[in-house]
Amino acid sequence: MSVVKQDGIWIFAEQRDGGLHTVGLELLSKAGELAEGAGASVTAVLLGSGVEPLAQVLVDHGADRVFVADDPLLKHYRVLPYASVLESMVRERGPSILLMGATAMGVELAPRVAARLQTGLSAHCIDLKLDEDGRLLQVVPGWEGGVVATIKCPDRLPQMATVMPGIMRARPPEHRNGNITRVAVDLAGVNLGPEILEVSMEPPKGVPLEKAEVVVAGGWGIGGKEDWKMIEELAEVLNGAVGATRPAVDEGWAHEDCMIGQSGKTVRPALYIGIGISGVMHHIVGMDQSKNVIGINTDPSAEIFAVSDVIVVEDFRKIVPKLIEAIRARRSTGYRALECTDPGLSAT
Repeated sequence: MSVVKQDGIWIFAEQRDGGLHTVGLELLSKAGELAEGAGASVTAVLLGSGVEPLAQVLVDHGADRVFVADDPLLKHYRVLPYASVLESMVRERGPSILLMGATAMGVELAPRVAARLQTGLSAHCIDLKLDEDGRLLQVVPGWEGGVVATIKCPDRLPQMATVMPGIMRARPPEHRNGNITRVAVDLAGVNLGPEILEVSMEPPKGVPLEKAEVVVAGGWGIGGKEDWKMIEELAEVLNGAVGATRPAVDEGWAHEDCMIGQSGKTVRPALYIGIGISGVMHHIVGMDQSKNVIGINTDPSAEIFAVSDVIVVEDFRKIVPKLIEAIRARRSTGYRALECTDPGLSAT
C-alpha cells in the first residue's frame, strides 16, 4: 500500500487575527493534486482562537477534513504552544506528509516540530511530487541556485516540507462537504514561553510587493546605495514596488521585505524590470511567473536574460535616468506612463 495513505496529507493552515494566509490555500491545491494520484485524503490543521468559521473556507478550497484547535492560549502565534499542539496531533493520528508555508511563522515552527518528531524537513521547496511508493519528492534550488535538487526522506514519518508562498496556485473555492473536527487543547504543564502583552501593526508603505502590477528590482550590479535610489525612483514613477536580490538586502540598500526569491517573496506582476541582477535560480523562482520581464545588465550572458522578454545589454546608469525623465515628461502632458494591463505593454 502506498505510504501516503497512512493518514493522508496534512497541511498547516496559517492564520493571523482570524485571516487565513494564502499559502495554506496554495498548499491545499498541491496536496489535492498529490492525494488524487495516490488515493489519499487531504487534511488541514487550523490553530488559533475563534477561528472555527475558517474551517469551511478550507473545505471549500479542497480539504477533506479540518482539525480545529481553538483555544484562547492560541490566539496569538507563539512557537512553543503551537509546536506542542501540532506535535500532539501528529503523534496521535500519524499523517504521512505534513506541509507548511515558508513564511515567518512557518520557518520557525516547522523545524521545531520536525525536531520534536525526529523527522526530516526540506525548506523553501518550489515543487512537490510523489514517487511510485508514495514517498514525497521535495524539489529545492541548491548550490547557490546552480542546480535543482530533489530530496527524499525514506525512513521517517511524517515527511515534512515548507513551500514558498506564491509558488503554487490556490484552487478557486467551491462549496464542498468535509469533516470538521474540534481538537481538545491541553497545554497544562507546557512551557508557553514569553507572554504577549500587546500587538501593534505597522501599516505598509507604498504598494505591497506581492500585489504590485509593476516591480522594479535591483541586484548586486547596482553597486551602491546612491545608485540604488534610481531603482526606487523608477518604481515610484511607474506606481510600482521595489524588489531586491539577497546581496542588495545584505548590503543594506533595500529592506528585507523587498527581497524576492527562495528565501524572500514570490511576485507575479504584469511588468518586472530586473536591473543589475545576474539571475541565479534562488532569485528566479520568486519572479519567473511575471507576465512581462525586462532584464538590464552589462553582461550579455547574464542568466536573467533566459527568462526575459526584453533584453537590454547596457549600463543601467545610461538608461534608467532617461527612462525616468521620459515617463515624467509623458505624465506632465496628461498621458499615462504605462498601461500595465495591456499584454503588449505599449507606452502611451
